[in-house]
Amino acid sequence: MVEFMVKVFNLFRDGFTQMTVGKTLWKIVFIKFFVMFAVLEVFFFPNYLETNFETDKQRGDYVLEQLTRPSATN
Repeated sequence: MVEFMVKVFNLFRDGFTQMTVGKTLWKIVFIKFFVMFAVLEVFFFPNYLETNFETDKQRGDYVLEQLTRPSATN
C-alpha cells in the first residue's frame, strides 16, 4: 500500500512539474477562488448576526428560533 501511494505521489509530482499551460490554469483557478471567497464575501455577505445583535446569547437565541420555528408553508 505504501509503495502504491509513493507511485501516485510521484505521478502527480512529475505531472505538475512538467505542466506548462496547466500552471497558468491553476493560477487562474486560485485567483477565482480568492475573488469568490475573499472579495465577494465582504460585499455581498455581511455578518448579519454581528451587526444586529450585541451578545452571543442574543445571537444564539435568534439562530435557535430560526431553526426551530414551524414553517409557514404548511
